[in-house]
Amino acid sequence: MDISQIKSAYFIGVGGIGISALARLMLSRGIAVSGVNDDESPTTIDPLRVLGADISIVQNLQSVPEADVYVYSDAWIYRGPQLIASAKETGKSVLSYFEALGQIAKGYEKVIAVAGVHGKTTTTAMIAEVLEAGGLDPTVIVGSLVKKYASNFRPGSTEYLVVEADEYMRHFLNFDPYISVITNIEADHLDYYKDLADVQSAFVSLLEKTSQA
Repeated sequence: MDISQIKSAYFIGVGGIGISALARLMLSRGIAVSGVNDDESPTTIDPLRVLGADISIVQNLQSVPEADVYVYSDAWIYRGPQLIASAKETGKSVLSYFEALGQIAKGYEKVIAVAGVHGKTTTTAMIAEVLEAGGLDPTVIVGSLVKKYASNFRPGSTEYLVVEADEYMRHFLNFDPYISVITNIEADHLDYYKDLADVQSAFVSLLEKTSQA
């Protein structure tokens, strides 16, 4: 996905804390953003509307409008599978949140991926603060609202992208990080992973993809 060629993007489940940050990033690039969610959210949806996004709140929508790319939250594989199917019928790119974020990350030379079972959000915000204080002006996507930004997204103008990298379903393997930061590893998400060794193998795979591990 070449973000420079995208004029419009439609987000399925846009109210999620991560996917809404990606919507903010696209808005900051001048891309027309629209989407759907199943409830209102003053934390994520209201700010997107202020920035110009067209967000609908519906629970039984059967099809999606025209867009250049479609991005869906994993939760909507179960909440709105008909919308994902409708998007695929358009013949356009249909990506999960982490697939889309991984594609966008390819446009940054220095991706800092923050992984770990606990502490990703706090660590991501701390790294962003250090880079900002050093004048490196990073782009940041974080899984919570950072008080300083009053947002889950910070637009930057340099080659640095700081992002939370989720281990669930090996989502973080969508990234090719410059630096990977791993806060801790535990036997978690055992609905997906077989055991702790399986979790550890996923983190090893992330480090193998990291140029400055």
